[in-house]
Amino acid sequence: MGENLELNRLRWRSRRGLLELDLLLLPFFDEEYRNLDEQTQAAFRKLLEQDDPDLLEWFSRRSRPPEDDMAELVELMLRRVQPS
Repeated sequence: MGENLELNRLRWRSRRGLLELDLLLLPFFDEEYRNLDEQTQAAFRKLLEQDDPDLLEWFSRRSRPPEDDMAELVELMLRRVQPS
C-alpha cells in the first residue's frame, strides 16, 4: 500500500498544468520510472521539486540543470522523445 501511495503522489506531482511539461513528465513517469535505478529515480523526484520555468529552460536546452544527476535525467528524457 505504501509504495502505491508514493507512486500515486509522484504521478500527481508529474502533472504540471503546462502541456509542454505534461507531455514529457507524465509519459516518462508512467512508462519508465519503475525501471530506473534508485539514483535516477531520486533525480526524477528532485526534478519534480523544481519550478516550471526552470524545467522549461532545461527541456528546451536553453540552460542546464545545476546538478549532474538532473542534467543526465533531462537528457535521457529528451532522447526518449527526440531520438537522434
